[in-house]
Amino acid sequence: MPSTPAPVTSSPDTRLAIIVAGGSGTRMGADRPKQFLELRGEPVLVHTLRRFAEPSLGVARIVLVLPAEQLSVWQELHARYAPELALTVATGGATRWASVRQGLAQLKDYGAGVVAVHDGVRPLTPTSVIENTYVAAARHGAAVAAVAPKDSVRGLSATGSYALDRSRLRLVQTPQCFELELLRRAYQLPELPTFTDDASVVEDLHPIQLVPGDYRNLKITTPEDLLLAEVLLG
Repeated sequence: MPSTPAPVTSSPDTRLAIIVAGGSGTRMGADRPKQFLELRGEPVLVHTLRRFAEPSLGVARIVLVLPAEQLSVWQELHARYAPELALTVATGGATRWASVRQGLAQLKDYGAGVVAVHDGVRPLTPTSVIENTYVAAARHGAAVAAVAPKDSVRGLSATGSYALDRSRLRLVQTPQCFELELLRRAYQLPELPTFTDDASVVEDLHPIQLVPGDYRNLKITTPEDLLLAEVLLG
């Protein structure tokens, strides 16, 4: 399987990416992991990887993190659908946190750079969102794509619920981009139950800059998401 050879040279402007794909397809009611479901003739994961392999982005290395039991399936799909995609494959851990840590270990040859962490089942991320998030992270150290809620939002209390000001809320997406050494330092800390994404791992060490995301940047989780992605790609 193609990969970027070592040794490597890097600078603060070097762009790297970790694509985390650990889904099982349970909520999809599918017979295979959701990242391997077909979307317009190719697996969802292939669409995602092509976004980060776009030459205009200049990503130096892509690391794909998969569960151990999915590696042989991916090798077959990679050879069939996208043999031209150069990437490094890593075996994931029991949690998303552990999987990102495994992905970071594959970047040990890089002394500097900006690394994007992205969900393997977000195949429609516009190139502009990826570019803008990299740029913001290079400037601020940590940047996350996010969109404003469209619906009214309420919080829960012991006696019922209460209104929240949605203008002060954002729905977090990926990519989430970080200065490489900052993300390394964050992932040296113990894992906590409050870690729901990479921003929550980093935020105790560094402020998080928000970047406008895109409502088309779907995370494929349910059958309805897959149908909508088909329409948007069409």
